[in-house]
Amino acid sequence: MTQIKNPSTPGKERARLSKAIVIAIREFMRQQAPDSTTNDLVAFVILALSEIADGIDKSVAAWEKRGYWVKADKYRMEWEWAGSYASKLDQAFRATDWGTTAGLCMDIMGRFDSIKVSDRHRMGKPWVGAYKEYKSQPS
Repeated sequence: MTQIKNPSTPGKERARLSKAIVIAIREFMRQQAPDSTTNDLVAFVILALSEIADGIDKSVAAWEKRGYWVKADKYRMEWEWAGSYASKLDQAFRATDWGTTAGLCMDIMGRFDSIKVSDRHRMGKPWVGAYKEYKSQPS
């Protein structure tokens, strides 16, 4: 029997989510007034940032196993903002504070300034249905 390998690594997943966050925030900033699409966009950013924050420990596990503690800690410090921004954005979203939400989205875009995504990307709309998933998450 052959071994089944998962081709998706936390690093690849983080890169995909980072690009999707950039696309979602661009679309959010184009919104004129909050609607159901806006809810999907913000919920997607919150869920994606949370998933990135959760994947950090998986990424550094191999380094820690080999004793590269400094490298692992540096990587954690580099990405620790993701979890805190997810919770801040979650609080603003629950309070329907769109001004704070927009400000946090701009800060998040600043974190992803090195990521270049074409306007003609092939990722589609990854945020569709994110609000429903967000509402099903425990508070």
